[in-house]
Amino acid sequence: MSQRWRADKKMDKLSLIVCVGVSLLLCLETPLEAQISAVSAQVAIEQTQTQPGEDGLGTRTVAELMEEFGVPGVSVAVIHDFRIHWAKAYGVADVETGQFVDIETMFQAASISKPVAAMGVLRAVQDDLFSLDDDINNILQSWTLDGKEFTRARPVTPRTLTSHTSGLGDGFGFPGYDPEQLLPTIVQILEGHELSNVGRVFMEREPMTFYEYSGGGVTVMELALSDVRSRPFVDLMQDGVLTPIGMTRSSYAQPISPQHNKNAARAHDNNGESRGPKWHVYPEHAAAGLWTTPTDLARFMIEVQLSARGESNRVLSQSMVQEMLNPVGVGPYAVGFSVSKYGEGWYFDHGGSNWGFRALVLAHKVKGYGLVIMTNADQGSTVLHEIRRRIQRTYDWDSLASAVERGYRR
Repeated sequence: MSQRWRADKKMDKLSLIVCVGVSLLLCLETPLEAQISAVSAQVAIEQTQTQPGEDGLGTRTVAELMEEFGVPGVSVAVIHDFRIHWAKAYGVADVETGQFVDIETMFQAASISKPVAAMGVLRAVQDDLFSLDDDINNILQSWTLDGKEFTRARPVTPRTLTSHTSGLGDGFGFPGYDPEQLLPTIVQILEGHELSNVGRVFMEREPMTFYEYSGGGVTVMELALSDVRSRPFVDLMQDGVLTPIGMTRSSYAQPISPQHNKNAARAHDNNGESRGPKWHVYPEHAAAGLWTTPTDLARFMIEVQLSARGESNRVLSQSMVQEMLNPVGVGPYAVGFSVSKYGEGWYFDHGGSNWGFRALVLAHKVKGYGLVIMTNADQGSTVLHEIRRRIQRTYDWDSLASAVERGYRR
């Protein structure tokens, strides 16, 4: 852990005090009794736990967990009764500058970019630009996917691309690019051009016969959506999804704009140290490129929940949003989200892992609760999953058991 961060430990205490004050601003939107329970919940989650858990992490406070695992900054938003119950930030956004995290600090959402992008896909379906089961090559205009013999009986479609059942075998994640590098275009990424740091996408099996997570498939869908809208993906998502939901601290722009970069977290390694560049750039916008906050992602998750109840249609109708919540039948994914049974409840969720960032969104399909946790370090997953466990226990969620085995191959 850096000397600067150690030197700033006293300032971290001030950071927590400041962030408590900021978090209470969100609590003021709820009734008085909810304000009190929000503060009580924060205290219960931050302190040592009565049940240490199988890994023993319950014996540490949140601050101790962050220091032990080298996680400089954490930001959390909790959903309760279909509203943001509270949001709070911990630690520092950047060990180089000592800048504190606050609830408006933007983090890389990494693969959580995918379900947000999936809402943009469904918006296009709702606008009758294509259907979920159309041949993707009938939608693409600037590139063609070579299906080879694998698509003779069944084509690759928007449904299969957004549920990781398309038969594409890219088999890689996106490592991102140094901010000073020349970036490849989406077509160059799909073709494995020399500017791209990943291989080409390719078919290796018939669609809808196997689940294999595919960032390349989501990138194909990004290109198709941009083609059919005749607009850059960044702009169409801003106007069609982010702005209508009120995600004012969110953008798919890569690299991040100078204005947003003023309060954006730095990427950190396993020891909580600076990794050199402040962050990596991801031209694969739909798969990994969203910059956002837990509060904004909570608004997104709430919109999905309320749309499913027929109580909101800012982006999607009640019938259309069901496509995000009902698995396609091969693997755990619906359009955009993984859907699983935890304990006695059904949840939709997605994780995110970029260079120096880890994140998680999780919400109940029917009941009005959920969470968003974002971190700025490679070991952030350990800390965020312990915080998740504490939130679930504090709010008595019906999800304390492991996911039910559903008989699919991963």
